[in-house]
Amino acid sequence: MTLRLATDADQEFLRDVFVASRETEVAALAAEPEQLAVFIDMQFHIQQQNYQARYPAAENSIIAADGQPIGRMLVDRSAEAIELIDIALMAQWRNRGIGSSLVSGLTAEAAGQSKPVRLEVLRTNPARRLYERLGFIRSSEDSMYVQMRWEPAAAANVTEPQPGKGN
Repeated sequence: MTLRLATDADQEFLRDVFVASRETEVAALAAEPEQLAVFIDMQFHIQQQNYQARYPAAENSIIAADGQPIGRMLVDRSAEAIELIDIALMAQWRNRGIGSSLVSGLTAEAAGQSKPVRLEVLRTNPARRLYERLGFIRSSEDSMYVQMRWEPAAAANVTEPQPGKGN
């Protein structure tokens, strides 16, 4: 598994990953294909613009396995923290330990720099359990999202997840 910087040529793949990570919304509009295409395009472009505006220095990476793109990871590194803005895998690549490995890589990087890792996750996203297993704790929440934080000092109390165990 490798990471490489996303380029303009990756826009169609990034849109596909966007769709794959929104199965519920896509299923709700599936009966109206034209509306679905408009909705997806609009939401994808809004997300891209929002990320660019909020995190102009973020590293937008394509996750690849054997050279094949399988997902995306967007990470913003500042002097204060590492922020995992977005991580998404195509459905067939989930639950193989890839997400665990990538997030563990970020926490190892952060530990080496004595920085926290921050992220925000939908309340209903099953990835919350992964983040909790990796030592992330809730720092705040609202009606839709849970903000989570990993601290280097807390890392000594966390055991590594086993590949293929729902991570």
